[in-house]
Amino acid sequence: MERSALVYITLTIVTVALGLFVENRGHVPEAIRGGRAFGSCPCDRQQAGNRIAAFAIFCLLTGVSACRIAVGNDYWVYRENFKLIAQGRHVSSEIGFNHIVKWMQEIFGYDEYLYIFALFSVLTVFFFVKALCDQGSYFAFSLYLLMTGGYYFNSLNSVRYYLALAMALFSMKYVLRGEYGKFILMILAAAMFHKSVLLVIPVYLAARFLAAASLKRWHYAAGGILLCSLIFCQDLYKEVIFFFYPFYRNSMFDTGQLSYANILKCTCVLALGLLCYRRSLREDVANRFWFFLNLAGLVVYCCGSFIPEVSRVGYYMIISQVFLIPRLLGDMPKGWFGRLAKACVVCAFGAYFVLLLREMYAVDIRLLPYRNWIFN
Repeated sequence: MERSALVYITLTIVTVALGLFVENRGHVPEAIRGGRAFGSCPCDRQQAGNRIAAFAIFCLLTGVSACRIAVGNDYWVYRENFKLIAQGRHVSSEIGFNHIVKWMQEIFGYDEYLYIFALFSVLTVFFFVKALCDQGSYFAFSLYLLMTGGYYFNSLNSVRYYLALAMALFSMKYVLRGEYGKFILMILAAAMFHKSVLLVIPVYLAARFLAAASLKRWHYAAGGILLCSLIFCQDLYKEVIFFFYPFYRNSMFDTGQLSYANILKCTCVLALGLLCYRRSLREDVANRFWFFLNLAGLVVYCCGSFIPEVSRVGYYMIISQVFLIPRLLGDMPKGWFGRLAKACVVCAFGAYFVLLLREMYAVDIRLLPYRNWIFN
């Protein structure tokens, strides 16, 4: 690794350290519950400190993302698309994205792409940080998983997708509240940037239903039927996917490869959930909701390898790990086993982050070396 990798390492260390000043375990239940009482809560000293620390984290994450230049394998592809959009020519991106790009170029001028990247950086980081503030009972731990899990750093690539992912993460609180109208409106807004996010509407609603239900035989039967359909009806599913994304047919993404790292992550998280069932899952609807999302992610990664860019599809589900894992570990009784479990998770994600940094130099990723328009 060369020096610019230190930017990502330092950013992770500094932001997680700032996250330690955010103490929001008392705030999260109210934020998830919502309603008028939450909206009218006074801001005490702790909440003021939380907001200052969260804002500092937001500024750091936005600064690194917004100031980048030539970072990401699709950076210059996006720039060319910005030009085509300004010229009124056809591009395959969604209408919301196209309109914002055109509007930005009308304000700042033709081919002023730095401002466009900066705007999407601000939006993506905002939804990530706001989601952690409202749903992450252990903010610093959740932020550590978000960073080392690669979600933030990969958002420097695939601009449209990661904005939609951040909005999906933010929208989980509406599902937990039962405010399904707000949830659907949020996802429809996200679909204006990447229509794959529409998948989360049935998935999140199904996970919420299962989280609140007492599981019966027909639930298991329905799950078995769905599992069999993913195994035996793959051609049908592929035709549906290619109808919406025809350019994926026979492309470099249509490879059918398994994501072993994500399968391992899902398996370990589900095992941890079952281990903590009595204390964390039996009555906690939020934890059960995130648990079922991880179960859905495992099914997708194991049986959905035929889906082009299956990792992105699964991310809509397994990104909930940033909320679930800290809560499961936090509910463990104090003792050597709880400390060992926390150490294992921290080390596992740290090792994953190191491997991720090494892969960032690959031609099809190119997140390293990091360059920005201030110093380069």
